[in-house]
Amino acid sequence: MAKKNNEVTRRSSVWKVLLRLVLVLLILVIALVGGMIVGYTVVGKQDMSDVLQWSTWKHVFDLVFAP
Repeated sequence: MAKKNNEVTRRSSVWKVLLRLVLVLLILVIALVGGMIVGYTVVGKQDMSDVLQWSTWKHVFDLVFAP
């Protein structure tokens, strides 16, 4: 009987770890997108529609890492 309880406890702890990992990754992605929006629209005073366009971030990358 103790063996079954140990297996159930181990399974639930694995699910808890996976859930925490997914939750942390989701919060990090939300923080990244939120930071991009705030930085680009509030600090940069640009339109919010340009935030998620690839060409915008390619231009920023080129500006930062230009020789």
